[in-house]
Amino acid sequence: MLKALTDQSIRTVRVPPGLLHYDRPATRWFEALPIGNGRLGGMIYGGTDRERIQLSESTAWSGGPSTTDLNPTARQQLPRIRELLFAGDHAEAQRLAAEHLPGRPSLFGTNLPLPEVRLTFPDGPPAHDYRRTLDLDTGLAEVTYEQDGVRFTREVFATNPHGLMAIRLTPDRPGSLAFALSIRDGILPGSTSTTDTCVTFDGHAYESLHSDGRQGVALEIRAHLEAEGGTVQHTGDTLQLEGADSAVVYVVVGTDWAGADPRKRAESLLSAGMEAGYETVRAAHIADHQSLMRRVSLDLGSPPPDLASAPTDTRRERLASGKADNALMALYFQYGRYLTVAGSRPNSPLPLALQGLWNDGLASSAPWTNDFHLDMNTQQNYWAAEPTNLAECQEPLFGLLDILADQGRSTAQQLYGAPGWVAHTVTNAWGYTAPGSGIGWGMNVTGGAWLALQLWEHFEYGRDETFLRERAYPVLRGAAEFLLAYTVEEPEHGLLVTGPSESPENWYLAPDGSRCSVSMGATADRVFMEAVLRICAESAELLGVDADLRTSIAAARRRLPPFRIGRHGQLQEWLHDYEEAEPSHRHTSHLSALFPERQITPRDTPDLARAAEVTIARRQQAPGWEQTEWVEANFTVYFARLLNGDAALKHLTSLIADASEANLMSFSAGGVAGAAQNIYSFDGNAGGTAGIAEMLLQSDGRDVELLPALPAAWPGGSVYGLRARGGLTVDIRWKAGKLEAACIRAARAADVRVRYGADLLDIRLAEGETLALGLG
Repeated sequence: MLKALTDQSIRTVRVPPGLLHYDRPATRWFEALPIGNGRLGGMIYGGTDRERIQLSESTAWSGGPSTTDLNPTARQQLPRIRELLFAGDHAEAQRLAAEHLPGRPSLFGTNLPLPEVRLTFPDGPPAHDYRRTLDLDTGLAEVTYEQDGVRFTREVFATNPHGLMAIRLTPDRPGSLAFALSIRDGILPGSTSTTDTCVTFDGHAYESLHSDGRQGVALEIRAHLEAEGGTVQHTGDTLQLEGADSAVVYVVVGTDWAGADPRKRAESLLSAGMEAGYETVRAAHIADHQSLMRRVSLDLGSPPPDLASAPTDTRRERLASGKADNALMALYFQYGRYLTVAGSRPNSPLPLALQGLWNDGLASSAPWTNDFHLDMNTQQNYWAAEPTNLAECQEPLFGLLDILADQGRSTAQQLYGAPGWVAHTVTNAWGYTAPGSGIGWGMNVTGGAWLALQLWEHFEYGRDETFLRERAYPVLRGAAEFLLAYTVEEPEHGLLVTGPSESPENWYLAPDGSRCSVSMGATADRVFMEAVLRICAESAELLGVDADLRTSIAAARRRLPPFRIGRHGQLQEWLHDYEEAEPSHRHTSHLSALFPERQITPRDTPDLARAAEVTIARRQQAPGWEQTEWVEANFTVYFARLLNGDAALKHLTSLIADASEANLMSFSAGGVAGAAQNIYSFDGNAGGTAGIAEMLLQSDGRDVELLPALPAAWPGGSVYGLRARGGLTVDIRWKAGKLEAACIRAARAADVRVRYGADLLDIRLAEGETLALGLG
């Protein structure tokens, strides 16, 4: 049984986060390696004849604010649509909803890919002894090879402290470095100019698919060359370096998003970086990066002997062939943390979008956009932040929530006649809160409420009452106020239900056979309404405010619909037991009751937990199951919460093997949701990392459970630095599938119940106290 140990250290060996490495240059986007500083991102190809660094920047958005996004006839039609749904006339309700409810975004826009910085090298003999790496510990990408008797080394990184990207090129023979520097292949309108040391692109983020072709941010890209030795000439839009001993290229980007001056920003960043010098910039970058990445260590065992030096893409292909590689799982875990660090920092102006920070140009040219999806993907982008000790990386998301809560007040009032705020299925850099432009996906009335749960999660992990009072509670209260006003009484049982709304992004078959999406009382709405109301009341009580609101919330929670089990043994997705129009659909939003919520658990609600498993099984067994990266990540965390580690590992393996690419970046599969080809999507990387954390440690504010879903295929290992709710940090070591020891460190005083299997141990920790636990 669990007991406290006198030895306060479990002697966990911390292993480095890991290294991605390849034995050839990238020839396509899904082989390139990502770097980022929270705002500026790059995909590095590592060529020997030509280096391509494809740029992205989080505020490079087309479109702009709009006051005409709401359908002016929507509000007057809402009562009639509700009447029809309650009366069972689903077909007519669907027709009216399609005509009157969707938003009308004319300037919605999208994040757009930027041009690439290109280094073109002189013709020469074939390179050999090639190696391309991305060090997750330092955030440095490196390319090294030998050509014509010279060893060339290229180092690239994007630094948050200095806000720029740096490229250093060094040959081991003086005077042998030569290349042409240019900015090329962009889709944005603009012009390129040069000086003796700098290539500059001035342009606009304009496009006509998701905006009007005339609205978008102004931007400036500068690539500044500093050479040691040699000569530099500029011709047209290119700088040509010859005979140098070494060189550094600094890349900066400025935009006018939120009223900034793109030229002044680019000048300021470049000036500060040059004044500091490369070595200082590099050292500051590594120290900053490691301060985040080294908080957590995961060891699942060494790679198989035949893979110890194998390239990362070879190892992924081997995993796809059915062979185990636990060390690759640990690398994937740290890679998700790395991408979070690279893509989202406290000073980032916007949070991680659908493609994180790295824009392949495909989502922005698809029927959907590279925006912020609020019906799963944006939430999933941040699932790993708190448990894997990257709490501050959520700050940009909270900034977006502030914008949504502000903009969403007018939407709530104009569209629903309700107080508080609302946001639906998608949003953009300008705070769009209207329904989406299409029925079948656009009427997700709890998208903003769902996203706001991240505020509470941040509070739960840190227990910072100042954050709760000043940042979280105002947003959560506004979401609760809207939901209380939006719900109506369901006539059959007097339950409070939402609607008309959609269960993202699924359809059902009404009793009359019509194919419908809008309904009253979708289960996902019930999950998020219960969560927001419960959290708002708990917050208000903790802060000693809003007694009347707490009373209203208590009354409303008693009238919410119960979860129901349908005719197939599945958890019902709708208030009534409708058949699914698309049984293979990728969305399972009602299972959010399992994760991120705990409204369904195998211990407290075993029948509902079994019904959730039936739902998952039915989805997978249906012909044409829409397997995507975020679905596999979902199923990983769902089965972790169901305490089934072997099933969680199966889906984690599929995520890496079948829904992630050579560079381990996850993708949404071509053929799903209108995508013509595989499109990068960050949510799989983040969700997979969160899934591994959930397999090893779970917490609910009272219990901290050690190894709750440890798969049999991970018999031994250790993890250092995972976080649990309540200001706790946890280390765990296990052997032969059993706990050996654990260590819990408390940032603040806490009463905790530690669980390991059937064993329970109540402990009290003082602020700053460390307690070691083991079996005995």
